[in-house]
Amino acid sequence: MSYDKKAVHFGGGNIGRGFVAEFLHNSGYEVVFVDVMDSIIEQLQNTKHYTVTEIGEDGERTFNIDHYRAINSKYEMPKVVEEIASADVVTCAVGPNILKFIAEPVAKAIEARTAEYPLAVIACENAINATNTWRGFIESYIKEKLNPDTLKDMDRKARFANSAIDRIVPHQDPDAGLNVKIEKFYEWCVEHRPFEGARQPEIKGVHFVGDLQPYIERKLFTVNTSHATASYYGYQRGKPTIHDAMVDKEIHDIVRNVLKETAHLIVNKHDISAEEQDEYVESILSRISNPALEDKVERVGRAPLRKLSRNERFIGPAAHLVDMDEKCDALLGAVEMALRFQNVEGDDESFELAKILKEHSAEDATSKLTGLDKSHGLFAQIVPIVEKVQKSS
Repeated sequence: MSYDKKAVHFGGGNIGRGFVAEFLHNSGYEVVFVDVMDSIIEQLQNTKHYTVTEIGEDGERTFNIDHYRAINSKYEMPKVVEEIASADVVTCAVGPNILKFIAEPVAKAIEARTAEYPLAVIACENAINATNTWRGFIESYIKEKLNPDTLKDMDRKARFANSAIDRIVPHQDPDAGLNVKIEKFYEWCVEHRPFEGARQPEIKGVHFVGDLQPYIERKLFTVNTSHATASYYGYQRGKPTIHDAMVDKEIHDIVRNVLKETAHLIVNKHDISAEEQDEYVESILSRISNPALEDKVERVGRAPLRKLSRNERFIGPAAHLVDMDEKCDALLGAVEMALRFQNVEGDDESFELAKILKEHSAEDATSKLTGLDKSHGLFAQIVPIVEKVQKSS
């Protein structure tokens, strides 16, 4: 295969190496990894290839990833800007909270870009419309610190497309190094409308769609909601892994009840049939229960503040259901378990969660944690749960 295209990818973690880079590599892109983690960048710079192992019910498949380079943006920002300015695609898998920190090099690269075709900018994050968020930070940087006239010519220089990704990356072996174990199942949907009148990036396995919202919400409110529910209930009940939680009949039934609620929302809100959603739910339950994808409940449950936020996996669907005058009791139970995920070693947000619950009234904590307006019907249902957790903490 000739690697005559170039993609710059922010984030040398497991999703970046094992999912995004795999797709780009298999589509003929040379991948340039960008990160601030010295150890990951040094390993990538000193290693010519690493292996990705796909795990499925039918066994494992292993293959090599090569034709990549790596740059530490902490020390070589001008080099990062230069690479992006001449790239075909720039992607990221860094976590939604980090998007603001990777806006500067993309903004500078867009201003410096002289290619005849626009740069394709695609965020690969577990968040709704993450590329829009990234674009906001990029345009703000251009407006405030570069030449604002660049914004007038933005369509010629860059196209921004939201995406929805779905692939489980389990806990990795401690001595894995750069090698990544990853689930065989995948879905990567990208909006095609932003590329109208421009060159759409050729990435094998990507499903370009007209309306991304159904795919984003179906994935977030099924995969992420079920995974997080299993982790928080599992943590409270002393289960070490997601598999251990899901073989507990009571937890399994709770997760299924949560997905009944989110399925009701998805079927009624989007053009997805009940049969199609039922099949999707069953596949998700099977996937997260797979013992080969063993994952610790603490790892899956980390970052509870983000997971409890307004448009995320619990409050997002629950708020929609309340707007429809429907019940969301199972989701509220999951919210309680998430609120109890406090002071977990290695997770800063769990300590911040405990602090917020300790220092604020139930109403103020509910506002701060969920982002719900006090007039929203869900707010009054969350307050007593917060109060209950506060009393027992």
